Order: sequence, then C-alpha cells, then structure tokens
Amino acid sequence: MYDYVIVGGGSAGSVLAHRLSASSAHRVLLLEAGQDTPPGKVPATILDTYPGQAYFDPRFHWTELKVRTQVVSHNNPDAERPPLRKYEQARVLGGGSSINGQMANRGAPHDYDEWEARGARGWNWDAVLPYFKKVERDLDFGNEWHGRDGRIPVRRVPEAQWPVHARAAAEAFRQAGFKALPDQNGAFEDGFFPLTVNVTETERVSAAIGYLDAETRRRPNLTISTETQVMSLIFEGTRCVGVHALVGGEEREFRGREVILCTGAIHSPAHLMRAGIGPAGHLKEHGIAVRADLPGVGQGLMDHPAISLSCFVQPEARLNRTALRRHMVVGLRFSSGIEDAPAGDMFMSVASKSAWHAVGEQVGSMLTWVNKTYSQRGQVRLASTDWRAHPEVEFNLLSDRRDLERLMIGFRLAATLSLSPPLAAVTADPFPASYSDRVRRIGVVNTKNRILTSIIARFLDGPAALRRAFIDRFVIEGFRFREVMEDEEALEAFIRKATIGVWHASCSCRMGAEEDPMAVVDTEGRVRGVQGLRVVDASVFPVVPSANTNFPTLMTAEKMADAILAGNA
Repeated sequence: MYDYVIVGGGSAGSVLAHRLSASSAHRVLLLEAGQDTPPGKVPATILDTYPGQAYFDPRFHWTELKVRTQVVSHNNPDAERPPLRKYEQARVLGGGSSINGQMANRGAPHDYDEWEARGARGWNWDAVLPYFKKVERDLDFGNEWHGRDGRIPVRRVPEAQWPVHARAAAEAFRQAGFKALPDQNGAFEDGFFPLTVNVTETERVSAAIGYLDAETRRRPNLTISTETQVMSLIFEGTRCVGVHALVGGEEREFRGREVILCTGAIHSPAHLMRAGIGPAGHLKEHGIAVRADLPGVGQGLMDHPAISLSCFVQPEARLNRTALRRHMVVGLRFSSGIEDAPAGDMFMSVASKSAWHAVGEQVGSMLTWVNKTYSQRGQVRLASTDWRAHPEVEFNLLSDRRDLERLMIGFRLAATLSLSPPLAAVTADPFPASYSDRVRRIGVVNTKNRILTSIIARFLDGPAALRRAFIDRFVIEGFRFREVMEDEEALEAFIRKATIGVWHASCSCRMGAEEDPMAVVDTEGRVRGVQGLRVVDASVFPVVPSANTNFPTLMTAEKMADAILAGNA
C-alpha cells in the first residue's frame, strides 16, 4: 500500500516523485510506460544539447499516436476530414523534457493573471513566480526574477559561440528595430534575446536527471517502475484506490491512498474517460458507466499554431562550423498589433540547423508561432474502451481566425528578415516549409536516411541553379516563396495546410472554480466528483501560456506538490 501512486514519469511526475518522497513517512510509487534513464546510463541522444535525434528516435515516444491539427468540421459530416499526422509524444522517463527542444521559457505575467481570472484562484503571476524560481538554478542571473538553488540548471549560450547564421539573424532583428534583451525570462517585453535553455555547457538536464538523481533514487520509500503501462484505474465507489498495470508482460495491481495522473494532455483525459469520468453522452456512446459527469474532460485542448520559413544556409555560416551542438540560440518576441491581443503575442525562434542529418545541416529555419493563441476548440475523445488504443485527438488549430491572421503577419515578417542584408548575405533560396509526412520519414534516425541525406546534400551544395531546381522538385510541397508573398490567398492556403502545433498540448482537464461546469480539477489537482484522484500535468492549465510548456509544467508540479503535502500533513 502506497501513499501516492504517480502515473507517468514525465516532467510533472518526476517533480512529484522527488518532492512527495522527501519525507520518509510517505511511500511513493512512480510508474512510467517508457524506459528508465538512470544516472550514468542516460542515452547519449537524450544527453545531447542538440535534441533533434532524441525527438525522432522511436525508442522514446508512442510510435502509433496520430492527431489532427487542422480544423475539423463537426457541423458538416460530409466535409473532408483533415489528415492524421504522427505525433511525437514522449514515452521515456522524464517525458517531453527528455526529448524536447530544451527551452526554459516561463511565459508572460498576464498569462497567469488570466489563469486566476478563469477561476484558478491562487495561480496569478505573483503566486507562481516563486515556483518558477524554485525549479531553476540559473547559471547567469541572480536577481529578483531567478532562482539559484533549483533542480534544473538554466543558461543562455553566449553570442560569441553562436554560428554565423544565428548572429546574422540577431543583426537582422536589430536592424529591424527590435530591442536586444539580455534575459528572455526577465521583464516581459518585445525584443530578441539568447534563448534560455535547460542545459549545462555539454548536456541536457531533463526533469528525470534533475529530480530523480542518484540520491533521490536511494530513498527507501520511493519505488520507480519503468516499462510499466497503466491499464485502468481501480475504484471503490467514487474513490480511486489504485491502478491495474502491465509490468514486463505481467498484470499487476498497485494500491494507494492517492493516485495522481501525470500522463499529459492527451492521455490523462483518456484515463479519466475510461474510468467513467467525463462527458456523460460520450461515455455512454462507448458503453461506459458514468462515475462522474464532467463535460470538460478532453475539451479545450490547446497548442501554439506555428509556421516555418526555411532557407539554404551558406557553408561558412552553418552550425557544424562551430563546436556548438545547440541549433536554436536566439529568439524574438514581438507584437502582432491586432486588436485586443496583448503585447508579446508572437514568437520567432531561429534554427541554424533543421534536422540531425546532412540536409538538415544545410537548412536554416525561422519558426514563428502564435504565443498567445485564441484557438480553444481542440478535443480528446475515446476511440475505443481498449486501454491499448490511443484516443482521437483533434487540435483544431486556427479555429479562431485571429490565429490565422497573426501567422500571416509572422510569416511576412520572417520573409522580410530573411531578405534583409544580414541574412541575405549568408543564406539563399528561402522557401515556405512544411512539416510533412515526407519530412517526418526522412527525419527518423536510421542508416538509410543518413546515406540518403548525404547524397542529397551534395546536390544542394552544388551549382545554385541545380539547388533551386532540387528544392522546387523535392523539398517544397505546392507553395513557392514568391507565390505566397505576392498572393494573399496563396499565403492563407499555405498556412492552413502547413500549420502545425509545437508539441505544447495542454488544457484538456483544466482547473477552475467550483461553479465552472467545464472545470475538471480544483486548484490542487483534485478531480471533481471523485476522491483519491488528482491530475497534475499540462492538461490542468486553464489556457496555454505564452511559452514552451515544459517549465510551466514543472512550476505547476512544484506548486501542487506543496499543496498536496500541506493537505496531508
């Protein structure tokens, strides 16, 4: 019998396992479907400060999960449904923090003030800042914005170490009138800055590495069971008392005083719905007895819609000409200027390398996303009652036209910057980029792709005319740079087709006030209508913040860990 059974060893689960087991009075069990990353045996691709290989390594994610990103028409059943796209959801200890882009971004103060305004009392900026500081050990700053004693080191790559391409992008930002900011996570204002990342000079520091270190693992009251997939939640009436799980092919039952779901915005609502917690009508469609009618379960799924403009990077400007492994070192926060949008509602990240392979080393990208998105019509629904089946996931990006309009603004800005003298001097042949199935297939880390891309790379480094012909024939997918810049309808069509999320799934089990019918959990993660069950991950966000979601998730887990310990003291 455990005090806490934590389902999911991602960012939130790693934090909770560390904090809740700090007292020897608490017996804690952490269950993770993926493989372990123990000290001294962390796979090299996870430790790498360049994340492009870990992210596409099938060992580290759910290989069969697919989602729809474009808007799904539910009012017109005869409308063509958007295609399903593979979704690289982490399946490894540390979760997304083990394979993601390593961005240590907090978001805007107004994000968390909005959380409180939406019913998450006690989650305004002043309330969450101490927990952001608790997470980090900032290696560069020691002011009122930053912590120096946290489990996760954060730093910024000095400009002197940047590749020529990144320095050219920074100069393009400067010449365009943007302010140079020393600290992305300092005062929230528009400008460009060295990106804040959770790496040392040589290695990634995931949540698992930071929170589940050797000392923590030696605690006799903490058990970590990896390669363990939870099949179902166990209830006695309306109290959750444990889980059924598959461990090494053997079914096991684990009982606990509390069960805490930390499986993310896609799988946490699926666990709830299979247990009879969710929209009553949907549960009845699947023959599931309703334990708690919570219409908000699986609803309101959010992400940041994004688009990319890529280009050929001249050999002397490439990342591989430096000792640096990181491919993204400089970013830009800017304001779209559309009505009602807050300042800093847009974000642009410069990638001096677009993939792990030889072609990726030749291609630079300007990835632009809507930092403050308004599209909130995504959903997660059960495809089957079978625990092995992934849920149906519809992000419905661009369901709010304001997000489409701002991506058009962002793409035009990226185009202007790419044609400006600093970047034009080190790049050539800009093109609208699409993260298509073809790009995904060639991004899988294997020998075949390594050989294929090395051959293609020789063509791209050849005569300019041959390179342009090759890009037109094999790289772009239906839209050319001049076309989208001269034709408004073509630009809109390109963005509607090529927009992707940036793996910031959130808000599908959101916290809120008791009188809010769509709130799933309270401000301490307790699931409404049942006992002994909490959700602590990005699914509880009331709205996705203007940030990569890893650090907001770490902050949320730290804050809820304190609440759990205070309530059970």
